[in-house]
Amino acid sequence: MFARALLSWSVVAALGAASVQAAPAETEAMDQPYPGTLTLKLDLTDAPKKIFRVTESIPVRPGPLTLYYPKWIPGEHIPSGPVNNVSGLIITANGKQLPWRRDLRDMYTLHLEVPEGTDALQVQFQFLSPGEQGGGLYGAGASATPKLADVEFNQVVFYPAGFYASRIEVQPTVTLPKDWKFASALEVQNQAGAEVAFKPVSLEKLVDSPLVTGEYFKRVQLGADSKGPVYLDMVADDPASLKLSDKQEAQHKALATQTVKLFGARHYAHYDFLLTLSDHNGSFGLEHTQSSDDRLPANFLTDDNVYQWAAFVLPHEFVHSWNGKFRRPHDLWTPNYNVPMQSDLLWVYEGLTNYYGEVLTARSGMWTPEQYREWIAETQAGMTYRTGRQWRSMQDTADAVQLTAFQGSNWLNRQRGTDYYPEGTLLWLDVDTRIRELSHDKRSLDDFVRAFHGIEDGSQVPHTYTFDDLVATLNKVQPDDWAAFLHERLDYTGDQLPEHGVEHAGWKLGFEEQPSSLQKAIEAVRHSLNLAYSIGFSVNGEGKLTDVQWGGPAFKAGLVPGVKLVAVNGRDYSADALKDAIKAAKGKGGPIQLLVKNNEFYSTVSVDYHDGMRYPHLVRATGQDRLGQIAAPLK
Repeated sequence: MFARALLSWSVVAALGAASVQAAPAETEAMDQPYPGTLTLKLDLTDAPKKIFRVTESIPVRPGPLTLYYPKWIPGEHIPSGPVNNVSGLIITANGKQLPWRRDLRDMYTLHLEVPEGTDALQVQFQFLSPGEQGGGLYGAGASATPKLADVEFNQVVFYPAGFYASRIEVQPTVTLPKDWKFASALEVQNQAGAEVAFKPVSLEKLVDSPLVTGEYFKRVQLGADSKGPVYLDMVADDPASLKLSDKQEAQHKALATQTVKLFGARHYAHYDFLLTLSDHNGSFGLEHTQSSDDRLPANFLTDDNVYQWAAFVLPHEFVHSWNGKFRRPHDLWTPNYNVPMQSDLLWVYEGLTNYYGEVLTARSGMWTPEQYREWIAETQAGMTYRTGRQWRSMQDTADAVQLTAFQGSNWLNRQRGTDYYPEGTLLWLDVDTRIRELSHDKRSLDDFVRAFHGIEDGSQVPHTYTFDDLVATLNKVQPDDWAAFLHERLDYTGDQLPEHGVEHAGWKLGFEEQPSSLQKAIEAVRHSLNLAYSIGFSVNGEGKLTDVQWGGPAFKAGLVPGVKLVAVNGRDYSADALKDAIKAAKGKGGPIQLLVKNNEFYSTVSVDYHDGMRYPHLVRATGQDRLGQIAAPLK
């Protein structure tokens, strides 16, 4: 999952040990400046050993004190702060170690007593970056190798409770391993050898400004716009991974140009794509206002299949600078990182970003128009066959993100997972084509985002919004009953896909026996087969079923996720053997015989399926080719 990427929200204050609804006086108190500047010294000398050493100085007054470790991380939408990776926490005052106690209801909260005569606490600890198989989602996962490190500053800071993150000033300093280079949206105050002192910033801006560093580093300027230059900053485990071709460079430069043309404003002084090319730090993107933490496979730039599969990640995260960071849903904004977020508008935050991330991948030339259609075909088919819609609406996939984010692939079609991403794409395609139809192609969704996100050029102050604000702007662009239009799709449960943007764009979903270039790329990169539209399951490179289509042929035969395929029609299992069996059974009466292993138990399963291989494609229908218009670069 790529983040993803982000509101005017009700303010909930976390004061002391409990999170409570803030009264006006409490809210006003939290909005006061914190008295004094925190200093944060991050020593990455041992980053190759996956150890980040932290020293903080926190100005304080005598008496009770509550410290927070960031819990709710912007862009992740869930309580995912990696507190389990904090080690060796020692707090001292005037050279004497102080006792502290963890809150019994919230593991991210510490309580202690500041002794008389103390004006600052010294906090020391280590953040232990997980191994590549450990940790969790996004910033809670692996973040260091012997050659590079990715730093999300929420990993390495404790902060005092009772204040807005925007009102706590921090002076950060980072010590790098010898000869390593770095990039961050933070502004450098001075540098002496491996020690880099950054200009003081708010805690909010610090957490919003990750840093990448590594032995192998390359920087490319993508946009020379004086109002906001754009850079691609790359680190890798191997210098061979940093080979950006002339064509790829031109495409990324076009991305910078096309995105600014779309929104008509910038909400950054400069923007940095912080691209980590490694097979050991996960694959995802996480948005920030002036940068993005983008982690992709080591061969992203050197393997055409990987490039096609993951090209949309950087466009997606760039869109988040406008949609999610500058304009934020009311219920997702919180005063600090220990107040719960509410995710009801993630279908805007992520869904609209997903839509335009894919559009800009096409407009920049990273995808051809045909490849863009192939991506939409995959999305349309996946959501058409999503059996979980019978009981779970798209709105609930957003509301329940604390559950859906950890859903995994088992029974994905039945449980749905984070479908506010892919179905969100189809929702906003539906909105776009609706605007185009009603206006006789004089206006489009581009006009909406320019009016909604393209305000106050240069401002980085977040503007929050509600559902009603969204509807009001849509009505200014093109009058319609947008509230009803959206609710009919968001709240729908049933057997049908409620979005019809593909059809209104002049195309329809069809199936062919041969895979598209995208499907070939996905199979090659993931070493897996998606046979949901034929025999009714997905299988990974080890032969394990990762999902079974609820009610499909395999389901009816008794197959479930987790079962391992051992043999197909009496032959050892392989992807090719399975494909051959499906093709051979087309139009014939005999079932496909699968020898399967479920835990230590073996059995033979007969799957009655005879319609051959079915790969989704878009087929030209009637009307204008609005998909072609949408994918065309802006002039």
